[in-house]
Amino acid sequence: MADETTENTPTSATAAPNPPKKIHRVRIGLNVLMQIALILFLAAMVNYLGFEHYKRWDLSRDKKYELSDKSKRFLDSIKGKVRMTVFFGGNNPIATDVQNLLTQYQYASKGKVDVENIDPERSLSRAKEVFEKYKVVSDESLVVVDYEGRSKTVKASEMADVDPGNAMFGEGPKVTAFKGEQAITGAMIDLVEGKKNEIGYVLGHKEPPIADAAPTMSMSMQPEAGARSPVSVLKMLFENENIALKELNLFDVPTIPAEIKTIMILGPQYDLSDREMQLLREFWDKQGRMLLLLDPAAKTPKLHAFLRELGVTMNDDRLMANVKTGIQEVARVRDVVGRFLPDSPITKRLADVRAPFLGGTSSLTLAPEQTRPPNIRLQPLAAAEKGYWGEVDHNSLDDDVLQFTEGRDHDAPLHFAVSIEKGGSTDDRVQANSSRLVVVGNSAFVQDSALTQDQQGLDFISGSANWLLSREQLIGIAPKIPQTLTFSLDEGAMRNLRWLILVLLPLVPAVIGVAVWWQRRA
Repeated sequence: MADETTENTPTSATAAPNPPKKIHRVRIGLNVLMQIALILFLAAMVNYLGFEHYKRWDLSRDKKYELSDKSKRFLDSIKGKVRMTVFFGGNNPIATDVQNLLTQYQYASKGKVDVENIDPERSLSRAKEVFEKYKVVSDESLVVVDYEGRSKTVKASEMADVDPGNAMFGEGPKVTAFKGEQAITGAMIDLVEGKKNEIGYVLGHKEPPIADAAPTMSMSMQPEAGARSPVSVLKMLFENENIALKELNLFDVPTIPAEIKTIMILGPQYDLSDREMQLLREFWDKQGRMLLLLDPAAKTPKLHAFLRELGVTMNDDRLMANVKTGIQEVARVRDVVGRFLPDSPITKRLADVRAPFLGGTSSLTLAPEQTRPPNIRLQPLAAAEKGYWGEVDHNSLDDDVLQFTEGRDHDAPLHFAVSIEKGGSTDDRVQANSSRLVVVGNSAFVQDSALTQDQQGLDFISGSANWLLSREQLIGIAPKIPQTLTFSLDEGAMRNLRWLILVLLPLVPAVIGVAVWWQRRA
């Protein structure tokens, strides 16, 4: 068989190859340069927006890294620059907390606060220069706050309570309470306002003293500190807000001193004399300001008559409620849970917040608008929660009597805190002189036995004082002292925790490992 061979013969018309495209190197280079410039511009814009218009969120349990409403409002109100110079070594137990706090001041102030950190151990010459400038004579870590040439030092001991621990057991110092915001905001208020705001604290009718008792000698002839004032927490609150309580005995003065624009009467057990009431009326007529916290159990008919002249009647009742404590058990409580009302600048930022008012509380009745004295404005500040009534027969021991009786007892709404203003303007934007008064039918809730740093009663009494002092910009929720979170475990809880740690936690990875091995084997 003959082999057949086939040959591929080229076509007669062979296509000519396309010439190579010309590379536009200049165009490509310009395109790359424009892309790089655009990327750099976008990066710069993102960084600028992130630096100038950023937002921070504090997700901690007690809002440890967020300034209080009061501090923010104060920073918004100041006009000049605040400079803070920090002298903290790295081994100080609150150094990190102070740095975080000052960062919050810078963020909230929108450029009004400058912070300089100086480590005295590393920058000795700079530290010496600043110490000489501000006349600092302390080896303790501190912050120097400067505002328009006026300065004040805030020491580390004022910003925290520190437990030194037991060195024998290897325990180091431990911060039990950080109070940096209270101390620094208080220093700024002091510098911006320039002088203390004085409130005359009326004495002479068995009111709680504001001064601590004198030291005494123990049996071993060692000095012992005297008893603290029953209103020491309230006094400390006012001091942090640049307010000084000044003792005022109306028996000793011909008239209330002109430098005192606001007076406070707290729980008098005896009524004021006719002469003292005359001084109060003259003070009120001269645009004076008063804070009256009255004890319902005290007999003060002249003070009650003065309030009735202004359109407020303090009822002879006690607010109480029946509370279920079990399936068929009911307890009668006389401590009031109050709700702050939103229509006053004093309580606007506390609107609908609930607060305990411990001790006896009487309700206040506001006169109808058509029967009020001319040019008098009344505004309720707080009311008892639903379920309370004003018991008229509050001294009775009969449970059947201590029940709400319609037509005899007082029903909701039960106001127990009221503001009174004479003159002035209804427009908050207009500043006009006026007489102002805040009255509360309870005097026990501000005493140390009933008031702590984390209660809303402090914010209410602070707002009342600042409204009376015409410092509306400082009305707000005050900084709180962060509390240490602790757990108390009984024997059963400890046993369950032991099983969880020794059995359940090791069992989980073991089960996962067996499942993976079984899957691979299959």
